[in-house]
Order: sequence, then structure tokens, then C-alpha cells
Amino acid sequence: MKVDQIKPAQATSPQARNAFQLIGQLWAWIFLLILVVIFSVFGQGFFSLLNFQNIGANMAIVLIMALGQTFVIISGGIDLSTGYVMGLATVVAAEAINKMGNNSPFWLVVLVGLVAGSIAGLIPGFINGVIIARLNVPPFIVTLGMMGIARGAGFIISEGMPVSVQYPNLGQVGNGYLFYVSPDAGISFFNLHVGLLDEQRRQVVSVLPHPLTFMLILVLACHWVLSQTKFGQHTYAVGGNKEASLRAGIPVMSHTIKVYMVSAFLAALAGVLYTFRFTNGAANAGDSLLLDSIAAVVIGGASLFGGEGTIIGTLIGALIISVIQNGLIILGINPFWQFVAIGVVIILAVLVDQARAKLMTSK
Repeated sequence: MKVDQIKPAQATSPQARNAFQLIGQLWAWIFLLILVVIFSVFGQGFFSLLNFQNIGANMAIVLIMALGQTFVIISGGIDLSTGYVMGLATVVAAEAINKMGNNSPFWLVVLVGLVAGSIAGLIPGFINGVIIARLNVPPFIVTLGMMGIARGAGFIISEGMPVSVQYPNLGQVGNGYLFYVSPDAGISFFNLHVGLLDEQRRQVVSVLPHPLTFMLILVLACHWVLSQTKFGQHTYAVGGNKEASLRAGIPVMSHTIKVYMVSAFLAALAGVLYTFRFTNGAANAGDSLLLDSIAAVVIGGASLFGGEGTIIGTLIGALIISVIQNGLIILGINPFWQFVAIGVVIILAVLVDQARAKLMTSK
């Protein structure tokens, strides 16, 4: 071992290294707590149930995309197509819903939109996985090409215009709440009590917006898959060392295809949620969300070289981005500073990760 490699270990006591490692592991939580404290002190209305629910609902689409991206990045890849796959899913879901007609049952319309959008996402994901796994083309190139294909397909289907959903009350799926608490009428689920006066309606507290509930269910499901199942173990193994995974008998090729299908499927679910929330489909709906979804994964501690990362880390990363965006708006700061702030956080995340890795190797 070289002398310059020994010096840092000798200069740092074990207690200091443990402290630095702990800070490195918890820095995202600490940073998020600091952000919440700062915005709560200086931003009027930030620290409130309504605002926290808005943060959760607004981050749902980005986080769902980021969940799929987490699987891909842990496996050692990258998926640049998710933004426009999500947009394609919004258009397909909106078109399918409009073809159902206004007399169709509500549950059937929701189901058709969900299935149509999901299929629209699974096809690009399957193609991505097959080309990457079987033809050994770099993921960056394949998914960049698929990004263009999905973008074009979305604009062709929608004829370049947003597709407005005509079915009445569909927006309730994306904008409603799980339950409502009224001082006069008690608790009701999914819908407000019938017959409330305007004054009584203003006193109702709405709890758990549907996008937030949907997001939390997917977070728990993905966390379980990644941490408790063989699929999750194989994802870490493939990202950590592909050759070793092959020697261990892991079906790397089929697993890689599945990972890209998971990523595209979750992007499509984000698109369907967008359609329900904004009652329209737009081919470019996910254009601005792709980088935020990748940023959430990186800030959450996933390594772009594969083999490291968690769903909880991605959740924290998405929370940091959403809190920054929400807090700066409440403070009345120029919204363009959001890009600067998020860029600084990404660089900070990489520096912290590198420092932590250096400390671990200096033991």
C-alpha cells in the first residue's frame, strides 16, 4: 500500500470515521430536516397539513417515475426514455377513455385508462430491455433513441395537441381525498357528505389526497420488492458485478429486460395518474420531469455505477426536491432559482457519497 493511502486512515481516529460515516448515511435526512425548519420559520403557511399534503401530491408523479429509475440505476443502467414514455401513456390513456363514451360505468373507464396507459409503457420498456440485454447496446444510447420514438409516437397519436378527457368527474380520481373530516357531519370516505352548507364545507378538513395515497402504496410495494425478494437481490447483484452474477447462475439477460419493463411500467403509471389529475393527455407531459426523477435517485444515495441505492433513499431525494420547489415559491423567490438549488444538492450528494466511500476504504 502506498504511503499517501495510509496517511488519511492514520490521521483520522476510529470515532471520527464512524461519526463521518453516520453523517454520510444520514445527511439527506438531516438536510431535509434543515430545509423544513428554515422554510417553516421564514415561509408563511409552509408548516401546515394542507401544504404538506400539497407537497406529497405534487411530488407523486416524479417519485413514481423515480421508483422505476431506481431499479434501473441499481442494476447499473440508466433509462432516459421514461419522461416521454410517461407522456405517451397520458395520451393513450386519454384517447382510450374518450372512446369509452360518457355512458360507460365509472369503474370501467378508470380500468380502461389504467390498462391502456400501462400497455403503452410496457412495450417501450420491453424493447429497451431486449436491445440492451441481448444486443449489448449501451443503455444510454438505447433509451435515448426510445425517448425520441416515444416522443414522436405521442405527438402522432395526439396530432400534436393535448387530448382533453371528456368523461365527467374523472378528475375526482386524481384530485380527491381518501377521507374528509367535518365538525358537523363526522368522517366520510372518498366523497364529501351530501347536503353540507357552504359554511360547513369550508370547515371540512380533507386528508390524504389520492395521488399521495397511490404514491405511498407504490413506495411500499417497490421497497418490499427491492429489499425482500429474489428480484431485488438479483438487481443489486447484476449492478454490483455482472460477470459474477452470471457465474452465480443469475439470469442476467432476462432480469435486465424485466428491470427496464418495471421502469417503463412505473413511468406509465405516473402518466395515467397525470391523466386522472389534469384530465388530459400531453405527449410532452414528462419532458421536464425526467431529470428530477434521476436527481431524486442520485440524491437518495444510489450509485450511478450500480449496486447501491434504496427506495427509501429515492423517497427522501424526491422529498428534498419537492420541499425546495415548494419552499422557494412560498418565500416568493424567483422560481428559476429552483434549478440552481437542485443542481447544488445533486453535486453535494455526489461529494458526500465520495467522501463516505473514501472513509470506508481507509479502514
